[in-house]
Amino acid sequence: MTPTLLWLRRDLRLGDNPALTAAIARGGPVLPVFILDPLVEAWGAAPRWRLEASLRDLAARLAAKGSRLILRRGPALETLAALADETGARAAIWSRLYDPASRERDAGVKAALRAQGLEADSVNGSLLFEPWTVQTGQGGFYKVYTPFWRAVAGRAVDAPLPEPGAIPAPERWPASDALEDWALGRAMRRGAAVVARHAAVGEAAARDRLGAFLETRVGPYAEARDRLDRDGCSRLSENLALGEISARVVWHGGQAALARTGGAGPETFLKEIVWREFAWHLLYHTPRLQTGNWREEWDAFPWRGDNADAERWRRGMTGEPVIDAAMRELYVTGRMHNRARMLVASYLCKHLMTHWRVGEAWFRETLTDWDPASNAMGWQWAAGSGPDAAPFFRIFNPATQAEKFDPRRAYRSRWVAELSRAPGADALSFFDAAPASWGLSPRQPYPAPLIALNTGREAALDAYKALRAAV
Repeated sequence: MTPTLLWLRRDLRLGDNPALTAAIARGGPVLPVFILDPLVEAWGAAPRWRLEASLRDLAARLAAKGSRLILRRGPALETLAALADETGARAAIWSRLYDPASRERDAGVKAALRAQGLEADSVNGSLLFEPWTVQTGQGGFYKVYTPFWRAVAGRAVDAPLPEPGAIPAPERWPASDALEDWALGRAMRRGAAVVARHAAVGEAAARDRLGAFLETRVGPYAEARDRLDRDGCSRLSENLALGEISARVVWHGGQAALARTGGAGPETFLKEIVWREFAWHLLYHTPRLQTGNWREEWDAFPWRGDNADAERWRRGMTGEPVIDAAMRELYVTGRMHNRARMLVASYLCKHLMTHWRVGEAWFRETLTDWDPASNAMGWQWAAGSGPDAAPFFRIFNPATQAEKFDPRRAYRSRWVAELSRAPGADALSFFDAAPASWGLSPRQPYPAPLIALNTGREAALDAYKALRAAV
């Protein structure tokens, strides 16, 4: 009946939390703890701000159950070992993570705690299918999405676990840091108040968001998800990124919608959930996905490093309206429409010939739904250097894409103030959120395009042909 340390990470919820369920099943008090260790300290500004909001919500939910969220700062192993000494805990349990840095840290923590005589266990709390459980007929891992989807589409997925009715508490709680002392949102500066208006924080908000989507928007999802001018997406990415809702809850919701209504919408939604799984599958099996070209022959491609054009791209001042609209949406909301993510990535990597790592780093800094696997795979897909990538010669034309997916210019007008005589609140919010050092104003003239679209396309194709000839 000794206490169990529940080490929370990207599973900030009470419902369908296998680690929490397992900790309660041990019979003794459960001590939920979140550790601000060096890996978390290294997150970008927007993910850290969003984490702070999620931790605040989770602390309130735990308090309503008569429990607490213990906050500690420091290396994970030393922190868990110190808590075990303070509380008499003889076990620690957590949900597995699959990126290379977390795997290395967690393996060391587990081995060291066991060597000290503690039980140390991890469970799957993040994915539908853990990476080593999905194999090709030859025993390898899948490198292309469509066969991966076919391999898992018919697999059984366990039903979500219920939220516990009570969480056993200790007679005396260990000390906890104050969340405000961590100042996780400090780097957001004045942008925090702007982005906060667009966040749906916590487990209850995530479930409400899923319910509303399944009730009203999943039917036309297959077509509507690509429309920049419509609210056709689930917007669950920020909640999934921190585990405020589990993939299993989302999956079973999508399956219920498919059984109820049929059609392309629910099935397309299920495929998007599996696309997230595929990203983690690839990152687990090929850790270089996060830091280097997945296709190693692309190491010879003449991408530019960071440059003045990339800075214009970051600031939403390229002179291409749909690109600038997307980059400003990101700065105001902390998210970006999925179709727009493909467009801005293609434009940076191909029209501006800038390395995908420059864009990946900016998204890592500014996305409230930052997910290490999806971010890396998305950028490499757009650049042409990754698995299951779009061919490099498939270069999105921002102008024609805008006319197709924003035919009435609603998206561009919503986010680019200079394109409207009477800009709305969302467009003007960009200038409230952007750093004052950028010196931007809605009254300034809209910039001329950085590069003619046909010129950028031809330069990219010439570089690609040279690479192919060299290989």
